[in-house]
Amino acid sequence: MSDMGITAAWAIGALVLVGSSLIARRLPMKDWVKMALAWAAIIGLVFLVIRTWQAVT
Repeated sequence: MSDMGITAAWAIGALVLVGSSLIARRLPMKDWVKMALAWAAIIGLVFLVIRTWQAVT
């Protein structure tokens, strides 16, 4: 399996984990969307920090 396949499998697993935790809380859709956007922002920030760190080194 290539590195891309492993990365895709990890990303899908992470999204399933986050999604299932949000669904298990049985929140209204409005709150669900806010939390999903918050998770996306956190993941995006971590991605940017790692990408910047790799570019600097």
